[in-house]
Amino acid sequence: MTALAEIALAAARGERRLTDAEAVELLRDAHTLDLGAAAGLMRDRLHPEREVTFIVDRNVNYTNVCVSGCRFCAFYRPAGHPEAYVLPPDELYAKVAETLELGGTSILLQGGLHPDLKIEWYEGMLRELKSRFPIHVHGFGPPEIVHIARVSGISTAEVLRRLRDAGLDSLPGGGAEILVDRVRNHVSPHKATSTQWLDVMREAHKLDISTTATMMFGGVETLEERVEHMRRVREVQEEALAGDHVGFRAFIPWSFQPGNTELEQEQASAASGWDYLRTLAVSRLYLDNVPSIQASWVTQGGKVGQVALAFGANDLGSTMIEENVVAAAGTRHMLARDELVRLARDAGFTPVQRDTLYREVARF
Repeated sequence: MTALAEIALAAARGERRLTDAEAVELLRDAHTLDLGAAAGLMRDRLHPEREVTFIVDRNVNYTNVCVSGCRFCAFYRPAGHPEAYVLPPDELYAKVAETLELGGTSILLQGGLHPDLKIEWYEGMLRELKSRFPIHVHGFGPPEIVHIARVSGISTAEVLRRLRDAGLDSLPGGGAEILVDRVRNHVSPHKATSTQWLDVMREAHKLDISTTATMMFGGVETLEERVEHMRRVREVQEEALAGDHVGFRAFIPWSFQPGNTELEQEQASAASGWDYLRTLAVSRLYLDNVPSIQASWVTQGGKVGQVALAFGANDLGSTMIEENVVAAAGTRHMLARDELVRLARDAGFTPVQRDTLYREVARF
């Protein structure tokens, strides 16, 4: 057994915590199957029930108007563009009603950074939505929270409190990209800084708003910067757990899709399946205080998503009744609930449909 394999296995057994330098070395030099074996062992230690969870929900993009102009995004439109929109209430309600009819339990409600929508607009949308439907609203990533605070002239903590009181149930980890400002200044210079993103999550945790964390990799970052991203997530999770707060439920690494984006000229092809699996495995080994690691079949496809279950993932994410942002970059993978059940079962696990807070909805 190689020295790197021994380090990975020791971390998997809980005998030691990976350092940043070790995580970088594993990403760069460890044998791929050694990483998978260690990450799978750690998943089994943290989730000995041998279950794979997934959720039936829908991504609802309430607007595509955005002032950020991220160079990796093919979805946004500037204000005044003929394809710009703010979703009419009746269309939003129809999408939620259909989600419930299809057995869904949640909507992921996200949009662009609209220059004219203030906190009162979001409060009204949430109150009306929650008065009509028994739906969990998982919405508004940290960049949206920072933007709403800016245009409304209030603090991010006040935005979170008011949105929670209006009906927001949990906060997604969108807009994280890579939590290193060198990268953010290149790919999303007008979006929240890494510190702002992390501070919003700290504030959400103190308000007992459950969150997730994401990482979009395979663009212009180095391996060291991928690990720095993971370290900052691990540190915020430590703070949440020390304060007896809910913290991050899951970490979701996904690979950048260059199609139809400004970065397409710099990044000719998306991250390979091998790079994805290696990064996923190291994230499982490194993030020892985050309960779940989610496989990103949306960017990698169902087959790689299934293999990810042997590389530390214990969750297959969402059925994605609707998804627009990744699709706008030219990548479109859609899976029905029956297919997610089959993928989990064929990989040797018990499929379990969950809700956003990882509570069991159905067992297959």
